[in-house]
Amino acid sequence: MTPDVWAITGVALVTVLTVAAGSLGMRRARTTGDFYVASRAVTPRWNAAAVSGEYLSAASFLGIAGLVLTYGFDMLWYPVGYTAGYLVLLALVAAPLRRSGAYTLPDFAHLRLGSGPVRRTSSLLVVLIGWLYLVPQLQGASLTLSAQVGAPRWAGGLLVCVVVLIAVASGGMRSITFAQAVQYWVKLTALLIPAVVLGTAWHARHDRLPGPAHTGWVQPLGSGVEHPLYATLSLILAICLGTMGLPHVLVRFYTNPDGRDTRRTALIVIGLLSVFYQLPTLFGVFGHRYLPDLAGSRLADATVLLLPERMLPGLPGQLLGALVTAGAFAAFLSTASGLTVSVAGVLSQDVWGGLRRRDERIRRFRSAAVVSIAVPYVLSLAGARVSLAAMVGLAFALAACTFCPLLVLGIWWRGLTDVGALAGLVLGGLLAGTAVLVTLLRSPHGGWTGTLLAQPAAWIVPLTFAVMIVGSLITRSRVPADVGRVLIRLHAPESMSADLPSLGRSAR
Repeated sequence: MTPDVWAITGVALVTVLTVAAGSLGMRRARTTGDFYVASRAVTPRWNAAAVSGEYLSAASFLGIAGLVLTYGFDMLWYPVGYTAGYLVLLALVAAPLRRSGAYTLPDFAHLRLGSGPVRRTSSLLVVLIGWLYLVPQLQGASLTLSAQVGAPRWAGGLLVCVVVLIAVASGGMRSITFAQAVQYWVKLTALLIPAVVLGTAWHARHDRLPGPAHTGWVQPLGSGVEHPLYATLSLILAICLGTMGLPHVLVRFYTNPDGRDTRRTALIVIGLLSVFYQLPTLFGVFGHRYLPDLAGSRLADATVLLLPERMLPGLPGQLLGALVTAGAFAAFLSTASGLTVSVAGVLSQDVWGGLRRRDERIRRFRSAAVVSIAVPYVLSLAGARVSLAAMVGLAFALAACTFCPLLVLGIWWRGLTDVGALAGLVLGGLLAGTAVLVTLLRSPHGGWTGTLLAQPAAWIVPLTFAVMIVGSLITRSRVPADVGRVLIRLHAPESMSADLPSLGRSAR
């Protein structure tokens, strides 16, 4: 078979697997809880694989290798930060958020503060973050089909949209949980086997990888980026703190039976991510040796896809290329599925809410799923001005500048008020959103202006925390009367908090 046929076969197998899982979910999804949180009955090991499958997006599978190829050592902070973010999530957020009983982030905001404006603002931010994160998934799919089979630029993203809608509309969260868990192992296998084969081939040739002659590439802060120390620290902050504010990550922890299982899930996820992130880094190193012509170009994100045939021409390289193509589509489908569920859940509950009958709510959820993925697909056709990993990093920055302060203060500080929270969300959202738009739509700025806009977390996150704290101190009288019972529910074991009286307001 030709290289195109092998690649198409790999994509077809992953597509069939995802659709089959959606069909299974359609038979098992019977309640609203099935669609939103899989009836909160997913075991830690199963959920950890699903979280990892969902979290390892286009930036992880393709983008990291392209960045390492181009910039070298400094880009290793991406995989380190992606994994370390779960340590912060595990320590500060995971278990209390599960005990809240909420379906979505806006649900949690309403439960904690009882404020309609805070809930609506949170809903808007969830949608914006979800769309910003979806765009690079669809662009990555377009890049993959274009690079491997010469398909038109619109085809890859459209294929992902169709498959995701079938899976999500069939059974919601219950439907995609099995698919995402399997897709983690597909992605790991799709990089592990080629990495072993290519590493063996390199060793047999006694070839040399980049060494002292490339001092900037192998040394810290040698990437050539302006103000590298600030840019690196801000990137680390954005990724570590942004993880806890990603709606498609947080909704996963609502699917665990209790807070203890949520902690176990987060711990297993750290192990699974640590194993996976060794592989794209290795592809980036090999890419710097064998694909130097891609450095700094738009095709740098295709390093993982093009490396097998460059190192092993002929049938072996074609087969390995087909395998990594299948893994890439597993990455696009799993992440896009989780994002679509989280955005559709917010749209159907908070934007188009008010329906009581189960069949009406599920029908509204399915309609919201179409909107959730159609808008970013249209945006993805405009073309990327930044790399896949850099665009995902901007989504992390927006999450870090808004939801991180809300969650940390809402869970650990009884003095947070609706006024303080709203002021912080609005300010953080406006500043970070402006930085993201300028970075995406305009030519790169030089000097400190460009650096502060491209990496805004280091200055916006502290500002958002400060505004929430000061705003809450000024409006102490607005601290919710039932804050004590809410905090007990968040922090006490389920066996204790279940006996508490009703809080008087609930997550829908």
